[in-house]
Amino acid sequence: MPGTEPLAIRLKKSESLEIDWSDGQTAVYPLRFLRRMCPCASCCGERDLLGRQLLPVVKTSYDGPITAGGAELVGHYALRMIWSDHHATGLYTYEYLHELAAKIPAGGPAPTDGRKSGSD
Repeated sequence: MPGTEPLAIRLKKSESLEIDWSDGQTAVYPLRFLRRMCPCASCCGERDLLGRQLLPVVKTSYDGPITAGGAELVGHYALRMIWSDHHATGLYTYEYLHELAAKIPAGGPAPTDGRKSGSD
């Protein structure tokens, strides 16, 4: 999908993940938001070919601060986040992360198109 190639990825381990996208946007993802949106089967529930849920959704009881221990590139298509609650199975594809940029919660950093606003 055009625009879903990251040009730069910056992880602030106690704050956010920032990605500069090839379509000119920069998105800043708060870590708590990213953890809540984990796409793995444990967090979303595993489904069979007919869409029936096979694995129940596991809700974490972790109530400490959400930080990232790190992030690893997976091939040329995804990031694997390592979370402070010891969860590390979710693969965040670039396409998924690009889609999430539009869902960053109000009050959090918003995606930008790389242009400055206001007068210089």
